[in-house]
Amino acid sequence: MKIKLHGFNFRSISDLGFNSNLRKKEEEEEMVTMLSYSRKKKPDSVDRTHEDTCSSAPEDSYVADLIVSEGESVYDYCWYPYMSASDPTTCVFASTTRDHPIHLWDSITGQLRGTYRAYDAMDEITAAFSTAFNPSGTKIFGGYNKSLRIFDIHRPGRDFEQYSTLQGNKEGQSGIISAISFCPSHTGMLATGSYSQTTAIYSEDNMELLYLLHGQEGGVTHVQFSKDGNYLYTGGRKDPYILCWDIRNTVSIMYKLYRSSEVTNQRILFDIEPSGRHLGTGGQDGQIHIYDLQTGQWVTSFQAASDTVNGFCFHPFLPMAASSSGHRRFAKPDGFEEDFSLTGIFTFH
Repeated sequence: MKIKLHGFNFRSISDLGFNSNLRKKEEEEEMVTMLSYSRKKKPDSVDRTHEDTCSSAPEDSYVADLIVSEGESVYDYCWYPYMSASDPTTCVFASTTRDHPIHLWDSITGQLRGTYRAYDAMDEITAAFSTAFNPSGTKIFGGYNKSLRIFDIHRPGRDFEQYSTLQGNKEGQSGIISAISFCPSHTGMLATGSYSQTTAIYSEDNMELLYLLHGQEGGVTHVQFSKDGNYLYTGGRKDPYILCWDIRNTVSIMYKLYRSSEVTNQRILFDIEPSGRHLGTGGQDGQIHIYDLQTGQWVTSFQAASDTVNGFCFHPFLPMAASSSGHRRFAKPDGFEEDFSLTGIFTFH
């Protein structure tokens, strides 16, 4: 897996809708945050064993200054919404992994701050498949199979509220809740994606189901609200389209944004830039595409890697974006031929 930083010149920033009038205090604070987690690689420390064959995409620019080890595969993670480098107590993030509870980590020291445990009917720990902080930063939401569990961030342990996503008449959202996103305009709404190819919108106050959206070809793996909170963007596994929904009128899809993802099982994440005008997404072709959200039209693209670009994220206010890429590669055996095929005879006794 490779992590890369992409810079934009100020003319490009203006074209893409970034706000170039950045406050000096914010820049200095954010640079402290960045330096606390990464440092520049030395030329002789670059590992070229698996060098990217894409000439336009350089090797990783930074190496990790902090590595947190989990016991199993990581399902999801999220940063505390009010994190500030000037206040170390807010420098935390939550993660969820297979067969483990939700963990709250100190992003400076790497120490475990708290554990939020959910149990199934057999009183065994069950893992969340997705996690997110609510906008006020007081609660952690976890997505489970046909249910949501809500933890008070100040009370680690096994105390939680549980809400079923299926109603008594079996209506609602079934399947594993694989993605959670809160509306940034403080309307009290949150969206959840499910592997049942549906997206649900709830009211945070009482977890009332407001809308249930159908249309994704694969299991929903990512949901994100627009900056003004009026639109919702959803993406699915092995689904080449990101769907745009107007939550004020959810009868039909507004438009679709293409990204190459038809033959990969990876979760491909997208992001909306700070001004809310453009969306960036990766794909299995190694390209990053930029779309204009006002028109739904493609704006530009560039080759970021030779592998699948499975993650893309804009910086909150600096002219930077980060992408992650990689997929499994298998070495061909000696004497392997492209038209080689396996045949066999099955005998049953």
